[in-house]
Amino acid sequence: MKELSHFCCLNKDCPDFGKRGAGSLTVCMHYGKDKKRRLLYCRTCGVRFSERKGTALFRSHLPEEKVRAVLQHIQEGCGVRKTARLNT
Repeated sequence: MKELSHFCCLNKDCPDFGKRGAGSLTVCMHYGKDKKRRLLYCRTCGVRFSERKGTALFRSHLPEEKVRAVLQHIQEGCGVRKTARLNT
């Protein structure tokens, strides 16, 4: 299982908001087509959120490998249309 220490609570009203590695997060369930995505739960404030929230992968239905390929093309200076043609 992936480490949770690089995640933090995303609830602005939580005392642990933005504190990475505070130890307040747990995995409450897995979701998605392949059940690989984790839903995190903050024990301090009780808020649940996706581990992808706040990232380019949030609400993406593409496989993670495909998203990484698209972002790599854009990072290398390829335009959006060219990137779309490369990844079809």
